[in-house]
Amino acid sequence: MTGLPAYRVWALPGIPEVRTGDDIAKLIASAATADGLPGLADGDVLMVTSKILSKAEGRVVQADDREAAIDAEAVRVVARRGPLRIVENRLGLVMAAAGVDASNTPAGTVLLLPEDPDASARRIRTGLRDTLGVNVGVVVTDTFGRPWRSGLTDVAIGAAGVRVLDDLRGGTDAHGNPLSATVVATADELAAAGDLVKGKAAGLPVAVVRGLSHVVVPDVGAGAGDGAGGADEGARALVRDAADDMFRLGTSEAVREAVTLRRTVREFTDDPVDGGAVRRAVAAAVTAPAPHHTTPWRFVLLESAESRVRLLDAMRDAWIADLRGDGFTEENIARRVRRGDVLRKAPYLVVPCLVMDGSHTYPDARRNASEREMFVVAAGAGVQNFLVALAGERLGSAWVSSTMFCRDVVREVLGLPADWDPMGAVAVGRAAVAPSSRPVRDADAFVSVR
Repeated sequence: MTGLPAYRVWALPGIPEVRTGDDIAKLIASAATADGLPGLADGDVLMVTSKILSKAEGRVVQADDREAAIDAEAVRVVARRGPLRIVENRLGLVMAAAGVDASNTPAGTVLLLPEDPDASARRIRTGLRDTLGVNVGVVVTDTFGRPWRSGLTDVAIGAAGVRVLDDLRGGTDAHGNPLSATVVATADELAAAGDLVKGKAAGLPVAVVRGLSHVVVPDVGAGAGDGAGGADEGARALVRDAADDMFRLGTSEAVREAVTLRRTVREFTDDPVDGGAVRRAVAAAVTAPAPHHTTPWRFVLLESAESRVRLLDAMRDAWIADLRGDGFTEENIARRVRRGDVLRKAPYLVVPCLVMDGSHTYPDARRNASEREMFVVAAGAGVQNFLVALAGERLGSAWVSSTMFCRDVVREVLGLPADWDPMGAVAVGRAAVAPSSRPVRDADAFVSVR
C-alpha cells in the first residue's frame, strides 16, 4: 500500500494548564520533544486550540460581564433567537456569541477569542523555528456550528505558514470537466482532522498532522518571508466578502435590513435591471393584506426604452399643460420639469395600479368612501412590500406620484383597462451613489399607548 496518499494525525500530550503570559511555542516544543513522541519535523502542521492562546494572552473576563463582552466583540447581529445571538465579530467571523466561551476556563470566567489569531499563529511558528529549527505550519482552531448542518466542528480562525485555500479553478477533474468554482478550504479541513484526536474535553489542545508538507509554505527564516508567493495569507482569507455572501443575515434580520435599505434613489447607473428580480419583488408585493380577500394590485413593467419614453413624454406634455393652466411662467415650468426627471434617469419603470375588484357597494357615500380608502391602503402596503423586496435584491427605487395626476393619459398610452388606477410610478435601478445617512428615528416618538 506504499505510495498511496496518506497522513498521520496525533494529539500532543503534556501541555500544562496555560496561564496569562505563558509562551505557547515553548510549551509545545517541550511537549513535542518528550520521550516516546515523534517530535516535530519540517512540513508538519500544528492545530492549536484558540482557548490556550486566549488564556496566554490574558483574554479572560468575569462571567457576569459576558453579555457586555459579546457586545464589545460583535460588529453586527446576523440572527437572534431568544437569548442566542449569532453575530459577526471584529475578526469577521460569524459565530454564536462572538466566540465568547465559558468552556475549558475556570468557573466564573469566560474567554474571548485571541486579539489577532493570525498573529498568534505567526508567533508560534517563529517560536518553534527558533527553538527546534523546524519549518511547520500553524492553524489556530475554534469550534463552529454551521448553517444547514447539525453538530459542531473545528475550523481555522488563524494560520501561519499554511496555504489556507487550495484554488483548483482552471484545472479539470478526472473526466476532463473544467473546474470553475472549486476552492478547497484546506485550513478548515486540517482543523477538523485535528479535532478528531484533540476532542472537546480531553485536555489535549494541540494536534500534529504529518504527511501533508505540500500545504506548508517556505519558512520565514529561509528568506522567503511570511506570505511567500502570496501563499501565506492567514485565516482571514477564509472569511467570505460581504458582497459574495448570499446568506448574510437571519430571516428577521434580513427583513429589517431590507426595510432599512429601502431608500429613495434618484441617481441610477446604466446597468440593466434583472427582470426576474423585479418579478420576485412583485411576488412579495402581492402578499400584502387586502380587504375582503381581494387582490387589488396590478404591476405594469416597462422593460423597453421605447415604452418608457413614450409614457414619460406623454406625462410631461400633460404636466406642462396643467402648469400653464395654473399660470406658471415658461421658466418655472422648465425648472419643475427638470426636477421631475428622476423617472427618465432610471433603466426600468414599474407602474403599480389599484383595481377595485371585489369591493363592496353601500347605499351611502360615507361607507363607499371608506371602502375605497381600504383598497388604497392595501395598494400602498403592496407597493411597500415591492420596494422592500427590491432593496433585498440590492436594487434602488424611487416611488414617484406623478402618474396619479394624469391617470387617463397613462391608461391610454399603456393600453390599460379603464378600472386600473395608476398609483404613481417606481423608478428601479442600481444606485449610482450611496444614499446619504438617515437620522435615527426614535420609535417611541411615534407610539401612543392607551
